Amino acid sequence: MLTRSEVMYTEEIREILAKHARLAVDVKELADNSNLYQAGLTSLTTVNLMLAIEDHFDIEFPDSLLGRNTFGSIEAISEAVEEVLNS
Repeated sequence: MLTRSEVMYTEEIREILAKHARLAVDVKELADNSNLYQAGLTSLTTVNLMLAIEDHFDIEFPDSLLGRNTFGSIEAISEAVEEVLNS
């Protein structure tokens, strides 16, 4: 379940996804827990997405979060962003 701050991040993450991820479906139609890889996210667009998120939130993901699970859903990305911001 998302915390209040994670919910705030989801809209920003959706905007970043729409701009950088080139998904096969409209980002607005995805649930927070939808699998982004099934929606068309690739390894290349994952890197682009990660860089855009880092730039937007002024963070750097640690190596421990650089995996498929971190970028597998909007919910997972929100949790990772909150984790990095609170560390």
